[in-house]
Amino acid sequence: MRILVALNLDEEQRGWLEAAAPEGDFHYVKSPGEEELRQADILIGNVPPAALKQAERLKWLQLSSAGADTYCRPGVLPENVILTNATGAYGLTISEYMIGTTIMLYKHLHLYDRQKTRHEWKALGPIRSISGSTVLSVGLGDIGAAFCRKAKALGAYTIGVKRRPGEPPEGVDELHLIEEFDSLLPRADIVALSLPNTPATTGLMCKERFKLLKPGAILINVGRGNSVNTEDLIEALRNGDLSGAILDVFDPEPLPADNPLWDMDNVILTPHIAGGFYLRETLNRIVRIAAHNLSAFVAGGEMCSTVDRSTGYRR
Repeated sequence: MRILVALNLDEEQRGWLEAAAPEGDFHYVKSPGEEELRQADILIGNVPPAALKQAERLKWLQLSSAGADTYCRPGVLPENVILTNATGAYGLTISEYMIGTTIMLYKHLHLYDRQKTRHEWKALGPIRSISGSTVLSVGLGDIGAAFCRKAKALGAYTIGVKRRPGEPPEGVDELHLIEEFDSLLPRADIVALSLPNTPATTGLMCKERFKLLKPGAILINVGRGNSVNTEDLIEALRNGDLSGAILDVFDPEPLPADNPLWDMDNVILTPHIAGGFYLRETLNRIVRIAAHNLSAFVAGGEMCSTVDRSTGYRR
């Protein structure tokens, strides 16, 4: 069984994988070429979807990302190939980003930093607190749930929105279905999106929904850029329907240099870095997920984070 690992791993991380499949023939190639892909039975890590046409022997693809949308498109993978993602790896680092940037925006810290570069000494007026705010987390996977737990620990009231009914997870005061989304928007001080790219999520935040927000509401988007209509977002920030935004993802991406969002004082933007492997623990978690699934694959057991290709979500 030839296992191709398209991740830059150290010896400890490689050991976790190899212990899960002692008889496996492991090959570590960060950017595998045509021949490596052709010989792979198992692929761990993301490669360009178009390159998978060369993976004729592939039985299972373990993604290093939580998002799987580009791999769910017809023709990318044969139906018999198992697809799993890395749901559970990114909640720690991205939820910390969300908390940190919310505090920055609420306390004007990004603006004080700009003043520092100008050697300007000036107070910027009233600030806000996460404590006492209402958080509306749209998407309640690992990232959204982790953000709710942290926000609640700081004194927020948390509302989660998901596709299917169930019990509210730890840190979520109320749980609602996406069909109730419009009725929840007027209650939210913070609307946090951590959604995958699916037809149902495209353009979710649009002009009509920005109009439903309460005065002073802010938007956080750490999922996919196309969950938000960019032109409607800019208009909402200009006319006061939205008081601020924290954006790590954009539509289009990279954000064009002439886009007005760059120059708005009520916007914090970063170049899609909230996740990634910048925190070592994120990659550790990905490898542990892959090792669990590898052990299950070898033993014929149950794998975690199997993707439903019709929805792009974990089953």
